[in-house]
Amino acid sequence: MQNLKIATFNVNGIGARLPNLLQWLERERPDIVCLQELKARDSAFPAGELETAGYGSLHHGQAAWNGVAILARDCEPLLIHKGLPGAEDDSQSRYLEAAVQGVIVGCLYLPNGNPQPGPKFDYKLEWFEHLITHAEALQASEHPVVLAGDYNVVPTDFDIYNTRSWLKDALLQPESRECFQRLLRQGWIDSVRHLYPQERVYTFWDYFRQRWQKNSGLRIDHLLLNAVLAPHLKNAGVDAWVRDQAHASDHAPTWIELSSRRTQSANKPRAPRKPH
Repeated sequence: MQNLKIATFNVNGIGARLPNLLQWLERERPDIVCLQELKARDSAFPAGELETAGYGSLHHGQAAWNGVAILARDCEPLLIHKGLPGAEDDSQSRYLEAAVQGVIVGCLYLPNGNPQPGPKFDYKLEWFEHLITHAEALQASEHPVVLAGDYNVVPTDFDIYNTRSWLKDALLQPESRECFQRLLRQGWIDSVRHLYPQERVYTFWDYFRQRWQKNSGLRIDHLLLNAVLAPHLKNAGVDAWVRDQAHASDHAPTWIELSSRRTQSANKPRAPRKPH
């Protein structure tokens, strides 16, 4: 495996945010990108513009809502799954899996689940169960795997600025958090939290109540590494500058760097430092 920078980014509408996306790609030059919330049919996906920027792409779109894509710099991702295995009847475009540069990349946009309780929260938990089942098979494989995306889960209270106004939100419910912990118990490494165990790292800032200006954020975008890939984890961070741009998404790109050689990071957390 070569040195790789892998990122996940909920663009919140690729049509409206394409200039922001292209600016970020040019400046940061990630090798692999998982995109969520395209809000565009496959016919409207800007594959040509991305190719001009140096990225091959796969996409799984849906009109007005959801949608995921995988980008690869200077190469083409090889499709493995379009849609989450075990959830073939799901009409929502939320999962895409491909082989890129020797790594199996699962790009996911987990259901939000609000309002809860109710059918949307039930759907969130059902989708999560399918993900957990598929993740177990991926973890058992001998291939390096990353599951990257918007999980719509705040894993702990340390991953949010303040829980007071979010206590009823689906992102913080015990059932949501328990599903995320069940993934980790399979052997997945939560990259950002692993490298920065004592840092308040946020990836999402709501548009309302000056959440960005006050740094009132949440950490809901995660890159999970299986046991094969975890020993190569070198660095991680959040490109928060993207959130400060005009017409920005409410998410910022979250990324990891992988070394071609095994590192110590999977076994020993680094001393905390600023992840931006």
